[in-house]
Amino acid sequence: MYKILVLFAHPALQKSLAHKSLFNEIQNIEGITCHDLYDAYPDSFIDIKHEQTLLLNHDIIVFQFPLYWYSCPAILKEWQDLVLEHGFAYGENGDKLTGKKLMLAISTGGSANSYSDSGYNEHDISEFLLPFSQMSKICNLEYLPPFVLHDIHKRHQSQRIVRKAAEYRQQLLMLQQIDDGTVAKKMEGN
Repeated sequence: MYKILVLFAHPALQKSLAHKSLFNEIQNIEGITCHDLYDAYPDSFIDIKHEQTLLLNHDIIVFQFPLYWYSCPAILKEWQDLVLEHGFAYGENGDKLTGKKLMLAISTGGSANSYSDSGYNEHDISEFLLPFSQMSKICNLEYLPPFVLHDIHKRHQSQRIVRKAAEYRQQLLMLQQIDDGTVAKKMEGN
């Protein structure tokens, strides 16, 4: 069974409906470590060695966050800048993450249609996530298809959020059990 580390970054969790539900849904699952970066580091002083140890002790890393201004919240960017250092995650002797996998679990305020060439945002969601894909490549991580929850600002959607939280849970449970060769193929089918 693969061990999963969920790095959760939401600067206003108390106001969140979607991410609070997603994060709560995966609490207390054997083999899944839920790590809230804002809770762990309220002063923003990230313990690099602790974070690197967490990475070494897990097989799959999930970055869970709301897409703010087409990127991740500041603490997750800082985490990447500090934790994924030369000699650990990339560069000479930087092979510590080789063979591990990375998945994003994100939410957007806009609809899925707004993330298209002809939509409001003028680009597909995958284009906004290219920095994560490239980071994965540089760090020798297998980049998995993201879990995306669009339209989070839509009114009267509590049932939809509950359904998506259950889907998220199922996707992580599936990832724990799946064979390497079929991971991306199975996820793309969902």
